[in-house]
Amino acid sequence: MANPGTWRKSSFSGGGQGDACVEVAHRPTRISIRDSKDPTAATLTFPATAFAPFLAALKDPGRTGS
Repeated sequence: MANPGTWRKSSFSGGGQGDACVEVAHRPTRISIRDSKDPTAATLTFPATAFAPFLAALKDPGRTGS
């Protein structure tokens, strides 16, 4: 993937050095996510319109998946 822009680390990075989280980069039509511990590894890329439902699904403790 081409350089997605500026990566932002979650404000919920955890203790220690704050490296136990994900980073997010915004592009005009896409959102990219990567592991902050291994930034050269693969990224997940979503259409911008699918990112909010993705986050909502992660936050829903009752969701079991299908």
